[in-house]
Amino acid sequence: MRPVLFLVFFAASVVAQEPLRQQIRSIAAEAHGKVSVACSLPGSSLNCDLDPTAQPPMQSVFKLPLALAILHQVEQGKFSLDQPIRFLREDLILPKPYSPLQDKYPDAGVDVPLRTLLQLTVSLSDNTAADILLRLAGGTKVVDEYIASLGITGFHLEDGERALHRQVALQYRNWFEPQGAVQLLRRISDHSPLTAEHTELLLGWMRPAVPTKRLEGDLPKGTSVAHKSGTSDVDNGVAHATNDIGLIAMPDGRQLAIAVFVTDSTADQATREKVIAEIGRAAYDAGLRNY
Repeated sequence: MRPVLFLVFFAASVVAQEPLRQQIRSIAAEAHGKVSVACSLPGSSLNCDLDPTAQPPMQSVFKLPLALAILHQVEQGKFSLDQPIRFLREDLILPKPYSPLQDKYPDAGVDVPLRTLLQLTVSLSDNTAADILLRLAGGTKVVDEYIASLGITGFHLEDGERALHRQVALQYRNWFEPQGAVQLLRRISDHSPLTAEHTELLLGWMRPAVPTKRLEGDLPKGTSVAHKSGTSDVDNGVAHATNDIGLIAMPDGRQLAIAVFVTDSTADQATREKVIAEIGRAAYDAGLRNY
């Protein structure tokens, strides 16, 4: 009798989630591109899946796994957060990318605390700071292997910012399956591989002082969101990547993990961000109904 009851419950759960998935598909159509989504909410059957095993270019989303890997090395004693790290002339990326660090020190040749490099990378998506962290970590392969060691699947990092800024096509070699991104978020939220102190530091860097127009854009005012976005350039009217992954705090304290990747979209930026915001709100509202 129990197997029958389980099948009935499973079938009912699938049917109950279909309106949400239809809503997400309808919202995604506005992007005029490829949209892939996954989410997870503890204690619920929430299912946002829309091509959750796609391999979209992640752009700056990779900076969250990178920071996690560096903090792991800090805990291993390889570095300390207050340790000065030399910003070398070889670290400069030309032509200059988005980088508050490189804006401040256009000639490099200065020491910058590791803590500052991490904050710039996660909070401000500083491209030059991210490549310095990749150098410290030991390269993209080291980060790739560390994330895999956590049991996270569907993450592949091959190139740093310097390469990405020189050749557009390379961004498609750095990808993150939405379901893998949600796995990573769940791990950070529920069973962090870092100490409580370093986990909270990382989550703090993921909470922007000024709300963005992506996952936070359509949520109730005051909702806490810890996230990492990623954005490509627009070439010939095509935006290769407009992404956001994050943890949305539910009113009861649970954390909704969600990943939305908008790939090869011909919609304008406002529409792409609106798609992400509306998908985030749809998942949030469905989560409320799953109490």
